[in-house]
Amino acid sequence: MRKLVALPVLSADALSSVAYGPEALLAVLVLAGTAGLGYVFPVSGAIVLLILVVGLSYRQTIRAYPHGGGSYIVAGDNLGPVAGLVAAAGLMTDYVLTVAVSIASGVAAVTSAIPGFASLTVPLGLGVIALLLAGNLRGVRQAGVLFAAPTYAFIIAMFLLVTIGLIQGIGEGFTPRPDPAVTATEGVGLLLIMRAFSSGATAMTGIEAISNAVPAFRPVAWRQARTTLSWMTGLLIAMFAGIIVLAHVADVVPSGQETVLSQLAHLSFGSGWLYVFVQAATAAVLLLAANTAYNDFPRVLSLLARDEFAPRMFMRLGDRLAYSNGIFLLSLAAALVFVAFDGQTTALIPLYAVGVFLAFTLSQCGMVVHWWNKRSPNWRRSLAFNALGALLSFLVFITAGISKFTSGAWVAILAVGLFLLLTLRIHRHYASVRASLRLRPDTAPAPQHTAGAPVNEEREELPDDVHHLVLVALATLDLAGLRALAYAASLGQPVLALHIGLTEEEAQRSRAYWTAWGDHVPLEIVVSPYRATVAPLVHYVQALHQQHPRLTLTVVLPEIVTRHRRHQLLHNRTAPRLRRALRPLPKVVITAVPFHV
Repeated sequence: MRKLVALPVLSADALSSVAYGPEALLAVLVLAGTAGLGYVFPVSGAIVLLILVVGLSYRQTIRAYPHGGGSYIVAGDNLGPVAGLVAAAGLMTDYVLTVAVSIASGVAAVTSAIPGFASLTVPLGLGVIALLLAGNLRGVRQAGVLFAAPTYAFIIAMFLLVTIGLIQGIGEGFTPRPDPAVTATEGVGLLLIMRAFSSGATAMTGIEAISNAVPAFRPVAWRQARTTLSWMTGLLIAMFAGIIVLAHVADVVPSGQETVLSQLAHLSFGSGWLYVFVQAATAAVLLLAANTAYNDFPRVLSLLARDEFAPRMFMRLGDRLAYSNGIFLLSLAAALVFVAFDGQTTALIPLYAVGVFLAFTLSQCGMVVHWWNKRSPNWRRSLAFNALGALLSFLVFITAGISKFTSGAWVAILAVGLFLLLTLRIHRHYASVRASLRLRPDTAPAPQHTAGAPVNEEREELPDDVHHLVLVALATLDLAGLRALAYAASLGQPVLALHIGLTEEEAQRSRAYWTAWGDHVPLEIVVSPYRATVAPLVHYVQALHQQHPRLTLTVVLPEIVTRHRRHQLLHNRTAPRLRRALRPLPKVVITAVPFHV
């Protein structure tokens, strides 16, 4: 991608967070009345410093991981698999909450402009989630001007809002308006300041997106990505600081009926078309930010499945080349969270910072270890940036965990713990199954009977004269596959093994394994670059049947059967799917050979 396209597409999540980050900060400070609002600039200054430091830290990550370095990869590579899983848990929580918070904030922008829709907050949010689910299942992707337009419109809207608002303030000599009618319900204390700081820091969500997508840039990709990240950081700081200053000048505080942005837009533009433009641009960019999670969540889940920390079904691409199962899971989780918190942004914010800054902290700690081990040119400067980023991110994580624990942060902490426990148990199960299926010299005999290639055409009509071809579908050469081959050979008919390779490299590796085993049965390998397995096998069977319409094909499918039913979900349900797909074909017999683990 060009920088002009990459900036809005990859920055939508981060830049759109200024629609709720400043408001979340003010919503906490206003609890202490006018005295609390007096701390808005010190707290905002600390957040601006945090944004700058973390942005500079991720510039180092881009240089070290030019092929993309998300928190899961960086933490796993440098701190070990458990740290990688904890970072992944933070990311997954972040993505679910990104959908819920972005939609809640977007719906709030709509209901601020059209108050009559306020009672429909939850149905409207669920409708948006359903639209995102349908669109992503059909393969809708962020690309080109279509997805760049909402972010650029939002940037223009924010700069118009801040610029015109400050010009009006200058024209009025910054004459203070009457103090907003707020009643203090809490005293100004350290805990209140900590809560305000961690709430406002949610404006940083999505700042790592560019480091995940370095390969998507034009050459030299890592340089282009670093430049784009710098622009994003600068815009985020300018927009965040501008909204805080304007809200302070205008004496605007959060209201349950109208967002801060809507109040500021009303003061600057009235109810005219510029006001409508600000609200529409805000709602559109928040929708795009929610859609960003639909790209990242399934991808991280597929990486976990690849490393055997998540069910393998999350590696499977649908017909539209989308990780359909991951998309379904994200939609379900986001919908449950949205309904549980009644679609209210202020209620969802306390859950947000924990997962975000947990992933930030582990990613930056991983980079510190990376620079220390590599000692590449300028490593000390890079290590210093990442160490400072790790320290500040950890402080925000601890602050959010302590100050917002009873407000909902405990839910995010519990989710991270359960995620870690579940993924480790899944990995243990896969390790046990792999040990059970591993080939050993004393338990892997070759089939004792193999026959030649099938004849070109069968003309016999008597049952005893009908010729068969036994086709064994093999995912890998293991004990389950050998049991299926042995069963096929015992039928006394020609046997052909078929393997669906997902890449050319994987196909070559499978061919080498087959040759090393002894090449006792003819092997056919079909490469499926789109990671589909069922459709290529069905097409192969159909092609064989068209060439030899009188030939009876017996398709033998190895099937892993687990001792506990709950473990069956961790294994690809390829055999049942193949049975359903092959059943309508004429003269095809499907046989499953179970292997119990």
